[in-house]
Amino acid sequence: MITTRLKVTAARIREARESQARRRILWRELAQYTTTDDLNDLEAAVARYDDTETHDIRRILAAQRSLAA
Repeated sequence: MITTRLKVTAARIREARESQARRRILWRELAQYTTTDDLNDLEAAVARYDDTETHDIRRILAAQRSLAA
């Protein structure tokens, strides 16, 4: 029973680390788009998709826009 809990905990930690790594990569990729036109184009493309699918992208773009201001 303890080994099962350890395996589950280890899997959750691994998933959290992998998720964080994916977000860092996404942040770096989106950081290349800094102009207002770039951000507008990306937001227009993202607007075509459901919020649940694009939440991280929208959050990063909002941060990019505030940095550009």
